[in-house]
Amino acid sequence: MSVRTLWLRRSVRFRITTMATVATLAILLALATWTGRSIGSLLINSTDNELRPIMQTAVTDVSAGRLPHSDTPYVQVRVLDTAGTPVDGQPPPELDDRDVSVLKAGEPITRFRADLPIRWVGTVATAPDGSQRLVAAGIGLAGYTQAQRNGVNWLLLAAVLGAVATGIATWFSVRSSLRPVERMRLDATRLPAGERLPLPDSDDELRSLAGALNGLLARRDEATERLRKFTGDAAHELRSPVASIRVQAEVAVANPDPELSQEVLGEIVRESERLSTLVDGLLTLARSDAGELPTAQPVDLVAAAEAAVSRSASTHVTLQAPTGSAWVQAAPTEVDLVLDNLLRNAKLYARAQITVSVLPAGGFVRLIVDDDGPGIAPEHREKVFDRFYRVQDDRARQTGGSGLGLALVAEVVRRRGGTVMVTGSPDGGARFQIRWKSL
Repeated sequence: MSVRTLWLRRSVRFRITTMATVATLAILLALATWTGRSIGSLLINSTDNELRPIMQTAVTDVSAGRLPHSDTPYVQVRVLDTAGTPVDGQPPPELDDRDVSVLKAGEPITRFRADLPIRWVGTVATAPDGSQRLVAAGIGLAGYTQAQRNGVNWLLLAAVLGAVATGIATWFSVRSSLRPVERMRLDATRLPAGERLPLPDSDDELRSLAGALNGLLARRDEATERLRKFTGDAAHELRSPVASIRVQAEVAVANPDPELSQEVLGEIVRESERLSTLVDGLLTLARSDAGELPTAQPVDLVAAAEAAVSRSASTHVTLQAPTGSAWVQAAPTEVDLVLDNLLRNAKLYARAQITVSVLPAGGFVRLIVDDDGPGIAPEHREKVFDRFYRVQDDRARQTGGSGLGLALVAEVVRRRGGTVMVTGSPDGGARFQIRWKSL
């Protein structure tokens, strides 16, 4: 099992606390290391500030021909020639030629010895006889090494304790912050259908989360209701042709008359075709609901309309289309399904005339099917594209309609970004308008 898998299996509280603790520890350790290294610099700067006034006093004494001395017992004041040889009668200081050169340049130095580091500052002064003298002041850095070591150790300990304190505070803070989320999760699992989560009074992320969950619950209830209704309608629609086929078969078995059997078989074939059409429609809707769409490609709507009119085998259907082509982005099977269902629906109710029109307009192509039938009342026009909806249920059953044809049309067109609507026709019946995106 990988580290990433183990990490993702931990709770959000654990992950946030761990990341906050590690980040805090890294920052504090870096600060502790930098501060520990700065302790030595602070001590040396403080020592230089103490030595410089003493050195300046010694320079004044040398320039006046006096032998300088220090009023501070732990500070050494030395007078050397430019070669580093003492001229103040004291033993040679522990300074090599390089140290002497650095001090003559006015730069301080630190001589590290086994027992005690010594800090020196120096400058060149001119004696009354015109000779050049190196005046240097030095002091032992008592506790310098120990201060650095102890300072770093204490700072590292403080960094660890600070990180631990941050981790504990983060743990309780995250637990307190996630407690309302946990309550909301438990409430959501116990909510009955139709109920919603109460919105918190605070206008923060929790209120937005509760609103999003309520929207999700609303869509869940809507989908559940739609699935329940669809399942019930589908079972009801399937029961009719199946029951008819069964009754016809029982009649044929009970009455072995050749003429009656032939009539019964013909009725069984018609019911079987109706059943097959209904099942195909249900499968198409199920695939569409699952997002399984055929691959889109350019389709000539003019050619597809001409083919659909030919398939209808009706002398009452006329086609009005522009010369040339009108291309849309869809699957050929989808275009055929739309045309066949619209023509089949129009033939059920038209008295004498059906007109199919293809009209390119801007970035869209409109497909219009007019009939001169009874039309559709305004209160039914929005619902005719619902699944299993019939304006006149008894009449639709007698003509063989299942209530799925127009639902299939609407589903296919909308899935491709088009629109579908029904209005009154100039011919007196219904006008179905389909708008597809053109190429």
